[in-house]
Amino acid sequence: MSTHEYPLPDVGEGTAEGELLQWYVAEGDRVEEDQVIAEVETDKAVVDIPAPVDGTVSELLFGEGDVIPVGDVFVVFEVGDGAAAGTASDASSTSESAPTPAASDAASAANENDSETAPATTAGRSFAPPSVRRLAREHGVALDDLTGSGPSGRVTEADVQAAADAEADTTTGSDDSGGPVEVESVSEPASSAAARDRTLAQPTTRRVAHELGVDIDAVPEVETWEGETFVTIDAVREFAEGGADTQAPTPSSGPAETDTSVTVEERIPYRGVRRTIGEQMERSKFTIPHVSTVDEVDVTELVELRERLVGPAEERGAKLTYLSFAVKAVGTALQEFPYLNASLDTDAGEIVLKGDYNVGIATESEDGLRVPVVDDVDEKGLLQIAAEVNEVTQQARDGSITRDQMRGGTFTISNIGPYGGEHGTPIINYPEVGIIAMGRVKEKPRVVDDDIVKRHVLKLSLSFDHRVVDGAMATQFLNRVKEQLETPELFLLD
Repeated sequence: MSTHEYPLPDVGEGTAEGELLQWYVAEGDRVEEDQVIAEVETDKAVVDIPAPVDGTVSELLFGEGDVIPVGDVFVVFEVGDGAAAGTASDASSTSESAPTPAASDAASAANENDSETAPATTAGRSFAPPSVRRLAREHGVALDDLTGSGPSGRVTEADVQAAADAEADTTTGSDDSGGPVEVESVSEPASSAAARDRTLAQPTTRRVAHELGVDIDAVPEVETWEGETFVTIDAVREFAEGGADTQAPTPSSGPAETDTSVTVEERIPYRGVRRTIGEQMERSKFTIPHVSTVDEVDVTELVELRERLVGPAEERGAKLTYLSFAVKAVGTALQEFPYLNASLDTDAGEIVLKGDYNVGIATESEDGLRVPVVDDVDEKGLLQIAAEVNEVTQQARDGSITRDQMRGGTFTISNIGPYGGEHGTPIINYPEVGIIAMGRVKEKPRVVDDDIVKRHVLKLSLSFDHRVVDGAMATQFLNRVKEQLETPELFLLD
């Protein structure tokens, strides 16, 4: 027997560290290559870490909640003779099979000594984030058979979808005898709390379940995501309260036998996604001289148009929201005011006008703010924009969004309307130079042709970088956005 030390791989381009959210194995457990052994949260996403070899877990070097630097050994395996060929601890040996993606990444981080190894997928296994693995399971696609097109050979959702489409084309053809193949679609019944062996949940939800001593697979199903049970923090807490007879009384259930002179407080580690958000906000606020301007938009005609188009849009697979119209309007205005679609390179002393028009959508999730990006909005129609906005914002909320989907933004929209907000002074998403906050559409009295009438009104709040954009230009840009939303027929001209 020999040992295999497994360093934490770089699960994203440039990742420096990751927080260990959950171990899926214990010391002494037997594991197979590609079996998920841990869940780790980086500054942008939550990913599964697969085992690089067949073997037995010898030692877990970190505990749940620990922050592990990339390249540090975090688990040790006992493997049989020859099973560790091609690993970081045996870099000088030669193997007939190429290293796995995870092992290759780990070896690169530890030794940087094997830049000519074959692509990761030739080793018969693949490295993919949880959302891609879930998609592969739903479509019955074997990840090990795919060649990843992502960074370091990682399998992407597009790779899985392409394989599923190819399989569907084959299935609807003929069998070996030349006769037609009948395909029967079978829908799986919803998982029950008693029989479930997999439950989808945000990392924060899992932490709360762990703190309350709740088996998350035992929490009754209240909602699903892509056919699998999805559990929220509220569901975990309600389930825990249901068994409160055996728990100690909470402070609200009666006088606590504690020193009342001591203030009770909770300290939450400031790290992971939350810390990344904070550092980004701090950098933006203390680097960029923010100026904000607010205007009202009469969107009565837009409201009426949307009501007429909601049904036809849904028939075409798109959910038409006010946010979709705003993204389209902003994309058009950015083409006319390129200094709002820019960044400032202070080292070079240059204003960089972007050639792409990629609009980020500030989205709230259980782990904090995420900004997925809709690329090339200037080249897309309203329905396509609507479909992509709905897709990426939902992925941001459920935690399946990838790092690549949150890169390359040139301008950002923050929709505070669903939370009841009307206007604000949003912080610019550095290094961009502008951001718009959309408020809630409200009915308000307005004077039209000397009559007081009821109109639908939306407030837009624009924050801009005064080093790059002056007040006059910012106002003209906002007026152009306003014009399109007040006169939705203009969308037909794009």
